[in-house]
Amino acid sequence: MHIDSYQFGRIVIDGVAYTQDCLILGGVAKPNWRREEGHSLSVEDLREIIEAKPAILVVGCGASGVMDVPENTRQALQKLGIKVEVYDTHRAVKRFNELAEQGLKAAAALHLTC
Repeated sequence: MHIDSYQFGRIVIDGVAYTQDCLILGGVAKPNWRREEGHSLSVEDLREIIEAKPAILVVGCGASGVMDVPENTRQALQKLGIKVEVYDTHRAVKRFNELAEQGLKAAAALHLTC
């Protein structure tokens, strides 16, 4: 998968535009990703990611990095063997593409606004 572009509220993945938060896992973009608490990421919000068992999860916390990834969420993922990298969404897009180009089993959880 390749993220073609990102701007506040809009992302293009493999030529398809999305305007809702997305998960990318197993070569599939999953739009309409919701969190229990809009700007805080919990383990429960990542069930699909956990089941897919990627080596790395890249989290995009929004254009301004507003979404919080609490330490307990990071630790829970690391205990499951999933490395977590957290960035604003602009940087997360670049990082996900780098990992994909390297052929690594990466997933992404991308907040598109704030």
